[in-house]
Formats: sequence, C-alpha cells, structure tokens
Amino acid sequence: MSGDNRSGARPAVKWHVLVACFLAYAFDAMDFMLLALAMPAIIAEWNLSLSDAGLLGTATLAGVGLSSVVIGWYADNYGRRPALIASLVVFGVLTGAIALARGWTDLMVLRFLAGLGLGGVWGVAAAFISETWPAEQRGRATAFVLGSWPIGFGCAAFIASIILPSYGWRALFLCGLGAVVAALYTALFVPESAAWAEQREQRRHSAAGRQRVSVGELFAPEYLRTTLFGTLASASALVGYWGANTWIPTYLVKDRGLDAADMSWFVVMLNIGMFVGYQAFGWLADKIGRPAALLWSFGGAVVMLPIYGLSANTTLLFWLGPVVALFFCYAGIFGSYFSELYPARIRSLGAGFCFNVGRGISALAPFVLGIIAARYGLGVSVALCAVGFLFAALFTVLLARSPRATQAGQAQRLVQQASAAAKTT
Repeated sequence: MSGDNRSGARPAVKWHVLVACFLAYAFDAMDFMLLALAMPAIIAEWNLSLSDAGLLGTATLAGVGLSSVVIGWYADNYGRRPALIASLVVFGVLTGAIALARGWTDLMVLRFLAGLGLGGVWGVAAAFISETWPAEQRGRATAFVLGSWPIGFGCAAFIASIILPSYGWRALFLCGLGAVVAALYTALFVPESAAWAEQREQRRHSAAGRQRVSVGELFAPEYLRTTLFGTLASASALVGYWGANTWIPTYLVKDRGLDAADMSWFVVMLNIGMFVGYQAFGWLADKIGRPAALLWSFGGAVVMLPIYGLSANTTLLFWLGPVVALFFCYAGIFGSYFSELYPARIRSLGAGFCFNVGRGISALAPFVLGIIAARYGLGVSVALCAVGFLFAALFTVLLARSPRATQAGQAQRLVQQASAAAKTT
C-alpha cells in the first residue's frame, strides 16, 4: 500500500516536521486571508466593480493551480525540504511586494506570482506528515498541521483589526514577509524525509526508476480514477469554500453594515470554529475513515451556508460563524487521504495535484460569485456556495469506490484493529 503503516522517523524529527509544516500552512493561510480582508478597502480606493475585485482572488488561485504541478514535481524529484523552503520564500516576498502595487494590474500580477508559491505548501506538507508519522496517528497529525489554516486566518483578522484602520491595506500585505520565519525554521531544524530518500535510492538502482517523476504517472490506469475523482472532489469543495471565504468579509461590511474592525472579529470567530472542526474531524477520520468524515463535513456545510448567507441579524451571524466554519475542515482530511492513495514516488505530486489543481479549477468562483452578487446580493452568493459542497460529497463517494481508495480503507481498518488489540494486551 502507498502509505506506510509505521514511521521510521526519530521522535524529534517528526515533531520538527509537525512544527515546520504547521508554521508553513499558517502563513499560507494568512497570505490568502490578507487579500479578503483588504478587499473592501481596495474596492473603495480604486473604485473597482465586484467582478474586477473577484478577479484578484481568481489570479491567486490560478497561480496556485499551476504551482501544485511544478512544486509537487520538484518535491518528488528533489526533496520535500527544498520544495517547502522555496514555496515559503516565493509567496512571502511577493506578498510583501504588494505594498508597492500601483494599481489593479500590478496587484493581479503579484497575486498570480505569489500563488505560484502558495500552491506548493499543501502537497509537500501532506506528504511530509504521511512519511514521518505512524498510520494510526496520521489523520490527527495531518489535521493538526492543516488546522493551522484557521489559526493563520484568525491571526490575519486580528492583525487587520489593528493595521487597517490606522495604516491602510498596503501595510497589511507586509505581514506576508513572515513566511520567511517558517522557511528559516525548516532550513535549520528539518531534515529531508527518510521515506523520500529511500525511494530515491531505489530509483537510482532500477532502470525504470532512474527516470524522473512525471505528471503523466498520475494518469496511469492504476491511478487514473483516483486522480480524476480526487481532483473533482477538491475542486467542488474549493469552489464552495473560496466563494464563501473571498466574499464573507465584504458581505459583512457591505450587506450587513459592519465596520472594518467589527468585521475582523466576526472573521476571528469563524476561524475559531474552523480550528475546532479540523481537530474534531481529524480525530473522526482516524475513527470512522477518511471518506465518511468528509461526507459529514460536506453535509454540514451544505446545511449551514444558506442559513448564514441569508441571515440579517448581526448578533446571530456572530454566533453562526463558528458553527458554519466547523464544517470547513475538509482540507485536513484530504491531506491524510490523498497521501495514502499514492506511493512515495509520486505522493507529493499526486496529493498536491488533486488538491491544488482543484484550487485552480475553483479559481473562477470568486469572479462568478461577484457577478451574481452584483445582481442578487452577496448573501445569495454566499448561500449558493453550498452547491459546491454538495458536488464534493458526490465525487467523494465515487472516489471511495476506486481500487486505490478501497485498499487504503482496508489498510486503515487493519491499523485500527492492530491498535485496538495492542491497547487490550
């Protein structure tokens, strides 16, 4: 099976990997949230239409979709560690450069280029955790690392509540330079993945293995169904998520009358709920299986998003926020699930392709929903994001029926049985 049942990593190594990936993904999340938080001020300063503003989010996601292939290929051929460092430096520096943007075109270009770094973190982190943590803890470890997403979002919202009113949106993007901190931690404390190094040595000693990893391997007969339905499940979930995430801050300001400082605290509450969801569903994924946990997550989002988008009472919205975001935890489950569906040779490329090409496909969601919002209101656009999660559930069911996913489910059940037996002896 593609995922190892035991991890050979030394205890110190797996914890350093956990911390490095946690920091990397937190800064990745912060970077994405900076644009959403700055959007109302950018729209006002440059007099943008909602569709033009939505294209800024689309540019980021287009860069992410491309980078998932490039960084995933690099990580599988040259190592997880250098790929993670490069991703962090690229998006950190380019996001900081947005403070110097002269207009909409500059911002579009910089967001696309920053996306080329942003898209690499998820796949590399998922592969790194899969290769350093034992199978019976992998779901929780991956969920903890990817649970840094709402931490990054929450930190961005808190910082924005201080910076935006006093210093403006340009100063907010300088926070993106913090990603260099995660890059330095990785460079100083994190060794290369032992599983990847072992796989590289095996490739060197086999005629076929001397060839570099290629994207075409993801579409070989044994992986085609996994790659197809994994990408479609991700794309659908991400259409729902990015549609909501991009426009919720603007929805709270324009449709519900909040000022920038109050809006930031509403976003903090959303991300508290999301962090709790990551941990709860990570535990659930280890107990009932990855596909079942995903279906519960998507089902909750389908029910809650229309309620949130169509609620007019701001007090109710404040408390509904963490309940809605509780179900935005699919990325943590995808992280452990996709990594188990591909062997070490193509693990980072495969997992990153499914998730981040899904992001790329979802790139038009902010733009399309901006057009809908211009006619029907942002609340309707937020409510419609539930449709994306509904399709994500459908494609997850189809993915779970693929041969690779069936084998992964059997392997997880064997690990659960062995773990239960060990506890009783």
